[in-house]
Amino acid sequence: MKTVLLAMAMCMTTLLFAQKPIEIPLWRDGAPNSNGLTGTEEDLEGGRVANVVTPSITVYPAAKSGSPAIIMCPGGGYARLAMSHEGHDMAPWINSLGITYVVLKYRMPNGHREVPLSDVEQAIRLVRQHAEQWNVDAGKVGIMGASAGGHLAASLATLYGSNETRPDFQILFYPVISMKPGSTHGGSSQNLLGGNPPQELIDQYSLANRVTAQTPPAFLMLSADDGAVPPVNSIEYFTALTRHKVPVAMHIYPTGGHGWGFRDNFVYKRQWTGELEKWLLVNIIRKQ
Repeated sequence: MKTVLLAMAMCMTTLLFAQKPIEIPLWRDGAPNSNGLTGTEEDLEGGRVANVVTPSITVYPAAKSGSPAIIMCPGGGYARLAMSHEGHDMAPWINSLGITYVVLKYRMPNGHREVPLSDVEQAIRLVRQHAEQWNVDAGKVGIMGASAGGHLAASLATLYGSNETRPDFQILFYPVISMKPGSTHGGSSQNLLGGNPPQELIDQYSLANRVTAQTPPAFLMLSADDGAVPPVNSIEYFTALTRHKVPVAMHIYPTGGHGWGFRDNFVYKRQWTGELEKWLLVNIIRKQ
């Protein structure tokens, strides 16, 4: 009986540890670049934040060692971050899959387009550097993002600077992919590249153009009636991935619009969570 009780106590301790978040600054010695923003971070309605001047990661370690990890980039048009329904709200569910979950609070470009990408590259470096401490398999670290955060996640997947910052997989919610007029999300394009960007920048940050055979496997999901980020963004990315023989799954739900994240009022929530669970189990968790 004592053995059983001890085992139960150890199990409960492990479960509690899995849900206890660890927040650390992204750049302990200061960022190598600046977006020019100063002052105090702003808390907006709906769990959103703006004016991020001190980027950070919040880590929800999985219970078991050697788990995959997912770094989440919330959306917000490169102007603000939806930290709740596209961030922290997913932690208990992802932990329940045996995956360490990391929410990135990244800086906005504010005329400095290199800043968000430098933040997400630093996030993946930190996760791999702390792999043992946070119960992570350093060879199974993926990136996830929603909307403009999906553009940032896909930027890491296609524009990573070295093998150290290359993600092992990518998960994109209704992502901005294109910067081309007519198919991009106007606010994201304006905030990342400025008004009337040159064609060279449009091509560089239209990420379907940047896919190669080394781009990591992808899972995409979106709604067909998305009026904010046209579905052609995901379709072009899917097409580029298949052209380069990169494994990819895409799920398009008939209704739901944009920005549903982990909200319960999205009628297809059970479908997307189930499909993503299966994809992760087959392609990431069980993969040797």
